[in-house]
Amino acid sequence: MDMDLIPTDVMLEILSRLPAKSAIRFRCVSKLWGSMLNRPYFTELFLTRSSARPRLIFGVVKRNGELLLYSSPQPRNLYKNSSLVVAADFHLKFSVDNNNCGYNCEYTSGLIYFPRKYKDAMPVICNPVTGQYATLPVGKEYIRCKSFLGFDPIDNQFKVLRMHNNLRKDWDNYILTLGTGNMWRKIQCPLTHYPVREGICINGFLYYLAELADELSDKKSYAIVCFDVRTEKFKFIDAECYYHKLINYKGKVCGIKLEYAYDGGFPLKLSLWVLEDVEKQEWSNYSYCLEVKNVKANCNLSVVGMTARGEIVLVKEDAFKPFYVFYFNPERNTLQSVEIQGVGEVQKWSNIDIVFGFVDHVEDLNFDIM
Repeated sequence: MDMDLIPTDVMLEILSRLPAKSAIRFRCVSKLWGSMLNRPYFTELFLTRSSARPRLIFGVVKRNGELLLYSSPQPRNLYKNSSLVVAADFHLKFSVDNNNCGYNCEYTSGLIYFPRKYKDAMPVICNPVTGQYATLPVGKEYIRCKSFLGFDPIDNQFKVLRMHNNLRKDWDNYILTLGTGNMWRKIQCPLTHYPVREGICINGFLYYLAELADELSDKKSYAIVCFDVRTEKFKFIDAECYYHKLINYKGKVCGIKLEYAYDGGFPLKLSLWVLEDVEKQEWSNYSYCLEVKNVKANCNLSVVGMTARGEIVLVKEDAFKPFYVFYFNPERNTLQSVEIQGVGEVQKWSNIDIVFGFVDHVEDLNFDIM
């Protein structure tokens, strides 16, 4: 068939259904194809198609400081098979700070942010699909710092919120809007607080757990900070307890705690606190007992999020084969194990490598943040 006889819109429709790696390679076929596949129309079409097939993205931080990024399909028919196996795709490898990197990186709208840890390390934002990455300006040196990546869907802007601990033991707050000159701006926060966990961005609001400063008492109190990415205003919500993870629970922020019944094994108690109303600060609490059968899982697990279909996803924190991901459905009260194959071929994993992950990753060919 003569490719010239196929209308351009039909050709773009066909190419939008391909895997991201194929679409990126086809940009190199010719100048015409490069121009065609870089058009905003095609990137938006591809994003729409990708939204219907979200993926689990996970990284392996090796002890030598290398980071390996993979992704795998999120199974649709979890309850029709007693055991499932899916294949992983390798995306990229680069060097990072391996000191708790998996617990400090941020994911928002297809991009992964690795904050700066040491003087010789720069903050990095990458698109795992295209392999593109960018370093961010560091700014002034501070004793301690914590930063988060947020996305404003109204103005279609990514912003980095960064808090610095100065010599007066106060915290200075700065914001960086990506794509607008990349200059840090100082903003005000009405309450001194100390971020203690990673954040999550839901519908333009960045949530993270923080410890509140109280010089009159040694007792620790915690709050969930709600930061409006667009207006850059803070709101504080009393936390029910110290959460191990914040997730997107059907559009609502949810705190999660994991408790093992015995040393490093199942059954596992999973407790959820769902913030039903932000203004009224009303919570709902649920607890579940998880038990895996026919799978050796006596290792530490961590929750990486909840899919749009309503499954809470847990991964092994330590990397070794066979590598399993667990999907828990609260409504069905069922736990399904899924074996991920195709990992470790790029570089052999060891039992001390750290795994982290994010759910509902949508492949986006855009990387217009600088």
